[in-house]
Amino acid sequence: MIEVSRFWRDPALPFVEARRVGDGRQVCYAAHSHESFSLGVITGGRSTYRNADRHIEVEAGTTVLMNPGVVHACNPIAGKPWSYLMLFVDMPWLQAQGFTLPVQAWSRSPALYRQLLQVFADLFDVSLADRENRLAALFAALPSLLEAGSADVQDAGNPRLDAAAAFIRAHRSDPLSLEDICAACGLSRSYLIRAFRQRFGLTPHGYLLDQRVQLARAQLRQGRAIAEVAQEAGFADQAHLQRAFKQHLATTPGHYRKAAAC
Repeated sequence: MIEVSRFWRDPALPFVEARRVGDGRQVCYAAHSHESFSLGVITGGRSTYRNADRHIEVEAGTTVLMNPGVVHACNPIAGKPWSYLMLFVDMPWLQAQGFTLPVQAWSRSPALYRQLLQVFADLFDVSLADRENRLAALFAALPSLLEAGSADVQDAGNPRLDAAAAFIRAHRSDPLSLEDICAACGLSRSYLIRAFRQRFGLTPHGYLLDQRVQLARAQLRQGRAIAEVAQEAGFADQAHLQRAFKQHLATTPGHYRKAAAC
């Protein structure tokens, strides 16, 4: 039987996390973002792919790329099977490698696809000792492997919207109201709701919830108790965290925390 989902982590490489999903029909996501740089490969079937305001269908052989903070989601098409591999890499490590975030949101480069499959095989091979060197080699080669012109560049838009997003990130564990955000960025309530969603793909409340899930995820990776994480990340209670975490990451806090200890 195909394994639905498995996370990979190694204490020796705390800056990277991988996920292997064998049946994407059982792992569905609400629109969300990551603090890390994320990239994945579709290994079977087809799915929808949303990256900011762009929506396409992707199929086996496609690489998807999500920069930190960019709202995205991949989900099945009419219940049809699909599978994929995902890699999440922390920005401080990438910056230390001199890596520059790409403008592309996807690529159909066969060379990139093959190299990513090899990297995933290396990560899941518990006997391999030079995983970090192989990861560094991947990101050094990534710019040349990406196809030119596979995605457009986003318009920077209204800088007050970026200020609103920054304010939410800075206060994500606080009991923020929409009025607090409006006051911080100098925008009206109606404009903020409409323009923020157009700019980031989420309402201000949805963006706040996504930021809280990211905070909870980081704390669960450290083995923190779920109830404590829920409180410190700004959730009303553990049940609220449970619902949001499952929607955003298609796994429960308990399953994710358990994987962190493996």
